[in-house]
Amino acid sequence: MIQVARTDTSVLGRWWWTVDRWTLAALITLMGFGTVLIMAVSPAAAGRIDGLGAFQLAQRQFLFLALGLALVVAVSLLDGRSVRRLAVLGLAGSYIFLAATLMVGPEIKGATRWLNLGGFSIQPSEFAKPCFAVGVAWMLACQKAETGVPGQWIATGMWLLLVGLLLAQPDLGQTFVVTAIWGLQLFLAGLSLTLVAILAALGAFGLVGAYFMYPHVAARIDGFLDADAGNRYQIERSLEAFSKGGLLGRGPGEGSVKAQLPDAHSDFIFAVAGEELGLIACLVIVGLFAFVVLRGFTHLLQEDNVFVLLACTGLLGQFGLQALVNMASTLHLIPTKGMTLPFISYGGSSLLALALGMGMVLALTRRRAVSGEIL
Repeated sequence: MIQVARTDTSVLGRWWWTVDRWTLAALITLMGFGTVLIMAVSPAAAGRIDGLGAFQLAQRQFLFLALGLALVVAVSLLDGRSVRRLAVLGLAGSYIFLAATLMVGPEIKGATRWLNLGGFSIQPSEFAKPCFAVGVAWMLACQKAETGVPGQWIATGMWLLLVGLLLAQPDLGQTFVVTAIWGLQLFLAGLSLTLVAILAALGAFGLVGAYFMYPHVAARIDGFLDADAGNRYQIERSLEAFSKGGLLGRGPGEGSVKAQLPDAHSDFIFAVAGEELGLIACLVIVGLFAFVVLRGFTHLLQEDNVFVLLACTGLLGQFGLQALVNMASTLHLIPTKGMTLPFISYGGSSLLALALGMGMVLALTRRRAVSGEIL
């Protein structure tokens, strides 16, 4: 266990006594679950991908987890101004890379969401989400501070540009998450209930429009509502996995669902947890996600800095919403949606982007004297 004296005035010493160590421990525990599950699923997943060794996916994910933990700690060392500047640079870069994916990105399953850079594939939309949340928070905080900056209009323009790039890929899931973050932050910044109702109505119309415009969206919704209307192979195998796992699970590596589900290492890894680790472990995972989100909001109850309040709300909302969508899809509570389980599913872009976002949360919620000014 790390031992740091309270009298230690080094950068590490000040960080250790001001950062939320309980949240950091919960994130590390989630990474631990991810390590176990990726080890279990790697041989089966690698067998479906030509040229991969049995544990090559696990080795890659271990590297991503190490980089992710380092990124969480490094970003959590920053002050508020540095977090804001990092987010602005990250969002600008994300816009550029998102536009580049439409021009030079490979088409995979009818979508262009990835960009190959120097032998590595990145998904720019993942990094756009945390940077967008902080950027919107900055603009709304500037308007609340009566600086003369039309923050709401700039934030709306940022949203329109990002949503336009996402829909062009197309990526309806990321569009939903980004829109939910934007709407939540606008509401907390004082948007009138009338405008909130109008935005909610527009969102409902957008969902209906997506149903008629995108065949894969229609197929997923139809399959959710009617067992005979679509291909429910993955969701049926997922539900069987939870049934077989029971209370304590069949043991790490002993499950069979990972050999049956094409996305067992990513979108459906929670089903692997249900079969191999059991109900109790799954409830622990759910509890860890809830703990991180609720503890973060608890910190904000005493927060008087508008920027910190709005930024952390957006970041925590994104984190919790992504976990909720993944687990609810796996349990057939909502139509299936390709979205990773934070810090547990395989995927470098998602893991590093989530590490960036949670590092920002830890940085902004560190115990310190914060004035009411914009950081």
